[in-house]
Amino acid sequence: MLQLTFLYGFFAIPRPSFFISELFGNNGGVTSSLIISTLVQALVLFVATNIDHLALLTLWFVHGQNRPGTTARICAGQYVGFGVILAVTIVLSAISGLVIPQEYLRFLGLIPLALGVKAAISEIRERVGSRDFEDEDEDEAQLKGKKVSVGAVALVTMANGGDEVAAYLPVFALSTWWQIALFSAVFLVLAGVLLALARFITGRMGLAELLERFEAIIFPSVLILLGVLILADLL
Repeated sequence: MLQLTFLYGFFAIPRPSFFISELFGNNGGVTSSLIISTLVQALVLFVATNIDHLALLTLWFVHGQNRPGTTARICAGQYVGFGVILAVTIVLSAISGLVIPQEYLRFLGLIPLALGVKAAISEIRERVGSRDFEDEDEDEAQLKGKKVSVGAVALVTMANGGDEVAAYLPVFALSTWWQIALFSAVFLVLAGVLLALARFITGRMGLAELLERFEAIIFPSVLILLGVLILADLL
C-alpha cells in the first residue's frame, strides 16, 4: 500500500477540474508542489525516452568532426526534429481531448503499456543475441550516405520519434495547458543537455553504450508503470 501511494504521488497528474480550482480558486495560483510534481514527471519521461539517442547524436558529431559549423548544424537539426515531435504530440493530444470523452482518456494508457512491454521483450531477445554489433550497425546505417546538415539531423530525429509521441501523448492528453507548456519547456532544455552530453562523449563510445544499457532498463519499466497507472485511473 505504501509503494502504491508513493507511485501515485510520483506520477499522478491531477484532473483539469482540480487545476481550474487551483488556478482560479482562493489561493489564486498554482501551488509549488504541483509545479515540482510536473517537473519530476518531465525529467523521468525525457530520460526514459531519449537516452537511446545519445549514441546516434554522438555518431553525428563523429561524422562531422573537424568540419566547420558541425556543432551548430547538429544542434539546430536536433531542435527542429524534436520541435516537430512535440508539436505533433500536442496536436494529437488536443484532438484526443475533443474526440474521446474524458472518462475514456485513461484507455490511452494502453499505448505506453504496449510500447513498454514490446521494449522489454525486445531487450530480452537482444541480450540473448549479439546486441552490441546490431545496435552499432543500426545507428551507422541511419547516418550512412548522409551529410551533416540541419535537414538530415532533423529527419533522423523525427524518424526516431515514435517512442516519444507514444509516451507523451497520454500524459499530455490528461494534462492542463500550463502543464503541457512546462513539459515542453523542460523537454527543450533537456534536449540541449542531451546535445552537450553527446558532444562530450564524442570519442568515448563506451560511455554512450553504458548509458544505453541503463536506458534499456528504465525505458520499458517507466512506460509499463505509466500505462498501468493511467489504465487504473490513478492519473
